[in-house]
Amino acid sequence: MAMQFYASPEQVQRDRSEYARKGIARGRSAVVLTYEGGILLVAENITTLRKISEIYDKIGFAAVGRYNEFESLRRAGIRMADVNGYSYDRRDVTGRFLANAFTQTLGAIFTETQKPYEVEICIAQVGSSPETDELYRITYDGSVMDEPGFMAMGGQAEAISNVLRERHDATADLKTALHLAAEALGSVGGENGQTRSLDSKQLEVAVLDRRRKGRAFRRIHGASLVTLLKGEQDVPEGDLGDVDAAPPQQATEKPTVSAAAEEQPAKAPEGDPAEPSDGVNGDGS
Repeated sequence: MAMQFYASPEQVQRDRSEYARKGIARGRSAVVLTYEGGILLVAENITTLRKISEIYDKIGFAAVGRYNEFESLRRAGIRMADVNGYSYDRRDVTGRFLANAFTQTLGAIFTETQKPYEVEICIAQVGSSPETDELYRITYDGSVMDEPGFMAMGGQAEAISNVLRERHDATADLKTALHLAAEALGSVGGENGQTRSLDSKQLEVAVLDRRRKGRAFRRIHGASLVTLLKGEQDVPEGDLGDVDAAPPQQATEKPTVSAAAEEQPAKAPEGDPAEPSDGVNGDGS
């Protein structure tokens, strides 16, 4: 009879934590920080797969790690937010509500499955002022932390956080905040410890704009991102980009009558009375 090896619960948890941390550290980093106009989300990303997304009206999502794992969490979060907003009230969908849901899901996966998720997530909710902005960090084991104005995930997150801690200013404008995020991401990963200069093709950028009504999420890409990174001039608010999928525009000439109602009933042929002529069966019987 084969003997099974025994491992203490503490050792199993340590092994899972070490496995998840190594997987997350291999990926490229992302930073989230507040600024005067809202919340800025920046990720180092050279692919078309997105690390930053919109969850709900005032709530954004950023993640690092294995794409297939955090993408499934993102889709589940969107469905949950839509169902609760439709069933109750849109104001009931908050960043704290979603952070608690992600915490329970990741905690259950970490303790009950053989392989933990190699992901780290940020749920950001923009408020009416920088003091009311909310940033929640959810880790692979279901732990959640309320971050004070900025955070870095993935890669060498500690070194990036040190740069943000020294220079972060919640009253800075968008251009200043974007320069800080790009410099923080480029402060690690260079050859022999040298800094890197990241351009628009290496960055995925989005904001949660507190001045917008309704959906606050906006992507920044193309010429607008290049202009902001160069710092030569400000970009007009209308040129910063828009949401991923805007609602369809209302039709200008929407029909008010269905096609079936427009069809005329067929006329009876001549000589075929509608009622029997003899008042019985019409055949003389």
